[in-house]
Order: sequence, then C-alpha cells, then structure tokens
Amino acid sequence: MNRREFTKTAAGAAFAVALPPNSVFDTAADAKPTVPFKLSVMLWTVNKQLPFEQRLENVAEAGYGAVELVNEFEKWSDEDFRRMNSKKRALGITFDATAGVWKGIADPAGRDTFLTDLQNFFPVAHKLECPGVIVLSGNRVEGVSPEVHHSACIEALKRAADLAAKQNVTLLLENIDQEENPKYYLTSVAEGFEIIRKVDNPHGKFLYDFFHEQISEGNLIKKLEKNIDQVGLVHIADVPGRHEPGTGEINYTNIFRKLAELKYDRYAAMEFEPTGDVGTSLRGARELALRSVGAS
Repeated sequence: MNRREFTKTAAGAAFAVALPPNSVFDTAADAKPTVPFKLSVMLWTVNKQLPFEQRLENVAEAGYGAVELVNEFEKWSDEDFRRMNSKKRALGITFDATAGVWKGIADPAGRDTFLTDLQNFFPVAHKLECPGVIVLSGNRVEGVSPEVHHSACIEALKRAADLAAKQNVTLLLENIDQEENPKYYLTSVAEGFEIIRKVDNPHGKFLYDFFHEQISEGNLIKKLEKNIDQVGLVHIADVPGRHEPGTGEINYTNIFRKLAELKYDRYAAMEFEPTGDVGTSLRGARELALRSVGAS
C-alpha cells in the first residue's frame, strides 16, 4: 500500500545529516546552479517496478539530493537499512522525510494509539537517518463535531511534538483534498496552519501540499505568504492529474519565485506522476525551479 492508496481509504528539527548537493549552501566550485530552498523527490512516484537502489540512482541522475519515503522500508532487515543508507550516502542523497505513522490525530479516542505508534516509529526514522516524519489528520469520526476534531488535532500534535523534540525529529502535518479522500478531516490549509500555530512547537510544522490545496480551496500564494514561518515542507504536483509542473493549472513559476522571495530554505518535494520518461520529467521540474528564481 502506498501513501496515495492509504489516504483514499483510511487516510492513514532534524538529525545531523549532510546537506544535499542541490542546497543553497553548496560551496564546491563545480556545484550546480542552486535554488534557495532544497529539492527532493517522493520516491513512490519513481519507477516503482525497479529495485530501491536503482530508483535512488534515477533521482541522483536527475540532479536531486534528497528523497522522501512512504513504506519502502517496511520489510527491511537491519542489513538492508545499512546497505540502503550506504547507497544513499554514496549518491549524495538524504532521506529528508518519511510517512509511516498511519493513525491520524483528529480522532480524540485514538490519541493514545497515535502517540504509541509514533513512539514505535522513531527508531525506524533513526535507522533511516531521516529528520522529518509526516503525520495525517486521519478521517472524520461519525458523530464528532468539527470543533472537537480540531481540538483533538491540536492536543495530539502538542504531545507528539514534545516527544519529537526529544528525538530531534520534526513532525509534518499534511492536508489531503476531499476528492482524493472524501472522509479525510484536514482538507483546509488555513485550518492546518491554525493548528500548527496553536501547537507552538518548532518540532511541529505544516506540510503544504499545493496539489491538494488547489483542489480543495486554491489561493495558494496568499496562504504561503501569510504562513511561511509554519511551513516545514511543500509538495509539488500539478492539477489536474498529479503530473509534473507545467501540465496543468498551477503556476509553479510564480510559486517557486515566491518561495525564494520569502527565503524559504526547507524542502520542496516533487510528488508528481510523470507523463513521460521519469528522468526527463524530474530534470524538467528541477530546471523550472532554477529558471523561476534566476539560477539557471
């Protein structure tokens, strides 16, 4: 089950790691042009039929220095973790974020289960040398009011962020649109930012998924400007179709430019399904980001 399949049904800072080669902090004389933020790729979108290590190679060949994971590691042995970490380091890649905690935070009766699942997942994040853990609101609970759901999200994330701080991990709360999962609670970015503000912990941030928010409510840039300090990660895909930037209605040139203008320095992760060759699509998205901020 990948993350997209999960959210359609159940909806499911940092370790000291080397900066990726496409970071603004590159100092090597032969470093490639950079953007002020860091670029990553959600690995579930890349050649799922190929072995994991080959998929990492595909990402590195396209010029990226980080990937995000979902459940690719679920059946790994300790030796697998060592081998994959060695491979990523050899390629100059970081695992910047991962999903893996599938109990949501909006169900007040499920809070203890969520916190237990999160605690149990921290060792996996450490094995991955991964500083960010994606969390979900989960589905609405029948008979529970929006106000109670909202409060439950705040309380669960407050307690979770305190636990994450002890592990040097950042939690990233994600919005999902109502078309992908009609039952999912947190479809509004505006509400997501309100939750993060009330949590008031640097180890709890918002994962602003532009694809989902364009479907849900739109007005992407204004909300980005207003809430940039609460953004821990952004996800990139166009609407409709979840394909690469430039195939749909979202003006990613303006979004990349605005991210740079706002001095956003965290990750922007490509989470699109390529319409053609994966490498070509990934390189094209990276080059669009470079051109948008005048770094090409």
